[in-house]
Amino acid sequence: MMPTLTPDSLRARVLYDDAWLCVIDKPAGLAVHKAGKIVDHLELYLPALADANGDAPKLAHRLDRDTAGCLILGRTPWALKRLGAMFAAGHVRKTYWAVADGVPDHTEGVIDLPLRKVIEPGRWTIQTDPEGQTAITDYRVLGVDAQNGRSWLELSPRTGRTHQLRVHCAAIGCPLVGEPFYGPERLPFGNLHLLARSLAFQLAHQHPAVAVVASPPAHMVAALTACGWSPTP
Repeated sequence: MMPTLTPDSLRARVLYDDAWLCVIDKPAGLAVHKAGKIVDHLELYLPALADANGDAPKLAHRLDRDTAGCLILGRTPWALKRLGAMFAAGHVRKTYWAVADGVPDHTEGVIDLPLRKVIEPGRWTIQTDPEGQTAITDYRVLGVDAQNGRSWLELSPRTGRTHQLRVHCAAIGCPLVGEPFYGPERLPFGNLHLLARSLAFQLAHQHPAVAVVASPPAHMVAALTACGWSPTP
């Protein structure tokens, strides 16, 4: 199997780097860690980002395998602990871009639907359930492709549940383009139109504020353009 990344290609995806952390633009289709039958994952490549002492950074949070975009890696135990607490407290501003099959009834709103994990033979999914864990997503329509009935959405999760954005969008009748689980049909992996567009945070008052933005991956460009997006010159 050919590797997904090379040391040089991973280093080219670094969006921010300092002594405590770095932020990379994770490619779509690459899991962040080993799980189940997954053998190719991001953690295999992190030694390419090692510091002067040879210590590789570690995952500070997770992104789905098929989600592209901003991912934080911690370089010290303190930074990892601090980032974990900040994510839990909602002190990391996260913004996602998505292209959905469907257009929401309102140009902006809040999706407040609790979620629970459902185990089935050979697979698991996330479903809405009034007795599930609290899950809240703010959304805004940034553009519409009227010809194809699609919308370009800005999604800001207040909580960080597994598959939250994907399930919430499907629940309002707007499953994401390329959705292998929560759309009207089971599609192949690797084409999900979901981007962790930006992150903004500050580890502590004496640390620099960090604000990073990831560009849309190649497989999202055509659909975003049809919805009115254009790259900044």
